[in-house]
This record gives sequence, C-alpha cells and structure tokens, in this order.
Amino acid sequence: MNFSGKTAVVTGGSRGIGRAICLKLAAGGAHVVLCYAGNEDAARETAAECEKLGAKALAVRCNVADSAQVQALMDTAVKTFGGIHILINNAGITRDQLMMMMKEEAFDEVISANLKGAFLCMKAAARTMMKQRYGRIVSLSSVVGLRGNAGQTNYAASKAGIIGLTKSIAKELASRGVTANAVAPGFIDTDMTAAMSEAAKAATLASIPLGKLGKPEDVAAAVAFLASEEAGYITGQVLAVDGGMAM
Repeated sequence: MNFSGKTAVVTGGSRGIGRAICLKLAAGGAHVVLCYAGNEDAARETAAECEKLGAKALAVRCNVADSAQVQALMDTAVKTFGGIHILINNAGITRDQLMMMMKEEAFDEVISANLKGAFLCMKAAARTMMKQRYGRIVSLSSVVGLRGNAGQTNYAASKAGIIGLTKSIAKELASRGVTANAVAPGFIDTDMTAAMSEAAKAATLASIPLGKLGKPEDVAAAVAFLASEEAGYITGQVLAVDGGMAM
C-alpha cells in the first residue's frame, strides 16, 4: 500500500501495536507523527525506526484526554508536514478490577484516556480532513468491546464506545471524503499479554479458533488497509483481528 505524500498521526505509537502501525505506515511512505504519554526513549526509538524506512517521523508528547494538548498535536502535524490524512487512535490504558471492587477513579481514568481521547483526536483532526475533503480515521477497539470481559468493565465500556463513535463520525464525515473505521484486536502478543499468568494464557488460547496469539504486525496490516486508498469505499465498519475469537 502506497502512503506517499500522506501524513499520519498515530496516538500511543511508542511501542506494541502502536509501534507496529507506525512502521507499517512509514514503510508505505507516510510521514508519521506519533504521540506518546511518557516513554520518550521508546517514542524516539520508534521515530528513528520509521526514518530508517525512508519516512519522516516526529515524536510528540501528548495526553490525549487534554483537548489543548490534542489540538497542539494536530497543529504540529499540519505545520510540519502540511496536513493530516490519516488518524490512528491507538492510545489506551487498562485499570482492571471486578466491578464491585473497582474504584470510581479507575473507571474515569480508562474512559477518559481511551474514549474521550479518541473523541478529542477525531474532532481535532476532522477539521483539517474536512477542509482537505480527504481523510482516513482508524480507531482501535477490542474484542472485549464486542463481547465483554469480567474484570474489565471500564475497558470494555471504553472500547464499545469507540465503535459507537466510529459509526457516528462515519455518517457525519462521509460527504467530505473522510472514512472512519475500527479494528478490534483479540489477544495480541504484547507487554500487556506477557504479564498474564500461564493459566490465564492457556484459557485464552483455548478460546481462539486459530489456537495462537496474534502479533502486533497482524493488527498493523489491518489498520494500514483501512487507512489506504484501496479501502476508500469502506466506512463505519469494525474489523476483528482476533483469530476467530469473537465469532
């Protein structure tokens, strides 16, 4: 897929799935503006890897739940590279706990980072995309947003909300040449899944028809497709990348 001349803003782009997405888009020729919450070293490393692929890349620290910081991020992308053609909403956190023991702050933190953050980024980027009459918005939901998961009421709510946001903005922006889609990863081999107990991993694998965890690159490939010219007639959709888990 060819992204030459396109600028992509990727939130949560310093590691894991976000890093894989940045590298996939950079390999296709996109300029990449990746935002990170706190791990500056990892963010700069990702930007450097993108540049090794021949792309221009910039790492920007940004709290996606802060509207002023989000607007500054988008302004930086436009000022540096001349536009925003692709927005990938990948930033997210977890604060897992059974609902009856979950503190209100843990619920608010996850909703703010995962759902409000995506809303603020969509709103800020859409202004530029509407003027361009072109844009691709791809947001990371989750298999948990499709089927729920005990101990993750906050995370599941935020990821289900991403789907509602995606379908709504797809209808609002379609006439301006802007598409909006979501990707719902299943269990992907990242730092988050590495922290699971062996018993939990075994139970998870038993629920996946393909019998294995996915790789960040599997998700990045799906995201890149939805961000490409080839996906120009696809909008408002949710693509599960989960080995069949949510069937």
